[in-house]
Amino acid sequence: MQNLTLTWQTSGGASAVLFAAAYAAKRVRRPSLASFLREAGTLLVLFTLWQLVGHLSVMSTDHALDRASWIHRTELQLGLPDEADWQRAVTPYPVLVRAANYYYASMHFAVMIAVLLWVFVRHRARYAWVRNTVVVTTAVCLLIQFIPVAPPRMLPGNGFVDVAAEYGQSVYGGAVGGVVVADQLSAMPSVHVAWCVLAAVAVITVSRSGWRWLVVLHPLLTVWVVVVTANHFWADGLVGVLILLLAYASQRVARQVSRGRRAGGAPRAGAPEARTTPARAPAGR
Repeated sequence: MQNLTLTWQTSGGASAVLFAAAYAAKRVRRPSLASFLREAGTLLVLFTLWQLVGHLSVMSTDHALDRASWIHRTELQLGLPDEADWQRAVTPYPVLVRAANYYYASMHFAVMIAVLLWVFVRHRARYAWVRNTVVVTTAVCLLIQFIPVAPPRMLPGNGFVDVAAEYGQSVYGGAVGGVVVADQLSAMPSVHVAWCVLAAVAVITVSRSGWRWLVVLHPLLTVWVVVVTANHFWADGLVGVLILLLAYASQRVARQVSRGRRAGGAPRAGAPEARTTPARAPAGR
């Protein structure tokens, strides 16, 4: 199973084509089309960076497994449920395992694209807020992922199983010559969890339909899926949500600062306006 069948080279080239098309549309005075193409190009850039960051690291990959073991050990010491127990409860049911693998591989990106497209078409005034949240959250997650951390499925000694590999559904390349490929070592934080919560918040905030609360099922399912497939620890998801909250907070502060600057340039409430008294004509003699 391929993760959207897009390499970082393919998605990067596609984003460049979209940006060029957006520029052309702007030149022929098609602002709506230009805006749509530009936003699509921006999303592909994010996807390109996500694919690329797994191949790069600012630290050695030698201790990625040690970091994962430390996370698991610390969670257990804090009293969090053991993810391995959750996975063992599912592995006897192949249908559930296969469904979880498919959900992990496809739904995070599919749902995010659908939400962004819906907001762009139906609620354009709120689109910038949603898109900026995606950009900030993803960028911060990618920066942290430069520090290699292995996913739970790489810790068989801790009781985890790589169920995607067992069922031939892995979205990652296998080890080459016994060496783990670096793009599997970006488990912390979980972009899957950050995006699913972001999508749910966007739908609940923007929509006024009573059905909007059904979107809460997406983050609930995603958290269950990333755990039972042993792709993430609880901590990966918690850090992802924390980054999302910081993205919301940073946008709120930015808006307040912007409003303060605009208010500073306007006359203060209750302040007397400057008056210009016309000069009197000299009295005639």
